[in-house]
Amino acid sequence: MGEIQEVQLQIRYQESSGVQGKSASNEAFPSKLWSLNGIRRYNWWFRVILYAFFLLSGQAVATLLGRLYYDKGGNSKWMATLVQSAGFPVLFIPLFIFKIYSPVTSSTTITSKNSPSVFALTLLYLSLGILLAEPNSAETTKDSKGKYIVGFLCTLGASAGYSLWLSLTQLAFQKVIKKETITAVLEMQIFPSLVATCVCVVGIFASGDWKHLEKEMNEYAEGKVSYVMTLVWTAITWQISSVGTVGLIFEATSLFTNVISTLGLPIIPIFAVIFFHDKLSGIKVVALFLSLWGFVSYIYQHYIDNRKSKGTTTDVDLN
Repeated sequence: MGEIQEVQLQIRYQESSGVQGKSASNEAFPSKLWSLNGIRRYNWWFRVILYAFFLLSGQAVATLLGRLYYDKGGNSKWMATLVQSAGFPVLFIPLFIFKIYSPVTSSTTITSKNSPSVFALTLLYLSLGILLAEPNSAETTKDSKGKYIVGFLCTLGASAGYSLWLSLTQLAFQKVIKKETITAVLEMQIFPSLVATCVCVVGIFASGDWKHLEKEMNEYAEGKVSYVMTLVWTAITWQISSVGTVGLIFEATSLFTNVISTLGLPIIPIFAVIFFHDKLSGIKVVALFLSLWGFVSYIYQHYIDNRKSKGTTTDVDLN
């Protein structure tokens, strides 16, 4: 902002001093201003794309590794929960680097009209509902149907809780943290993960689950090394996903983050077809199509709104 303000002051000085300026010098200032805005805008899009990649790739890999853990003999729910937060120490490396050089970034909020956003989110959650409605087996008993309904309701509750967490995180950035740095993103992930890890460790020992971990590792189908590596990489990829989530909230909005996160859910079954040789059903294809449609609709509406407001924003900056 310092360079922009300097440009504006020079323009006002020329006007107040009666210097009309030849076209070459007068046109140089707006050109420089446009250049700065363009660079800042492209830098912001680069960060958004990077965080979105972290979220989608981390979410997909962590979910698939979690399935691998259960498929090969793992059955500890506490351990599966622990790895979702226990990988936070790896974030101290980038935190240390960015503490040395911590550039302040300009947070840009993605805005869009309500009706297109609602339409896009409806398509995304519809795709999730279609996936949840797909039975895992043609042979279902009355008992399994009851558990399925409970699981369905718990999944919807978890989705609502996740959306609430995203909104509260954005509120914390705006009202509590009030720092526009990458270190703020990392710290926002490290400290909650530390607390969650401590709670999970207490749960493992309080429930007595720790007594069965050695047996679980010995009986793991792929061997002890594979057991440990599966848990380690699950923990790391969950942290990558979480950094992407918090980063998107920081750079954009909780709504945009929710759109990106929900987009990744129908993609995971497609990867399961590739790596676990699941059956590619028509329901999965339809769910993927709806999620992509909703995502493209949301991004396109933002593009339209940005084009409309571009001229107005430029006039305000120049004044």
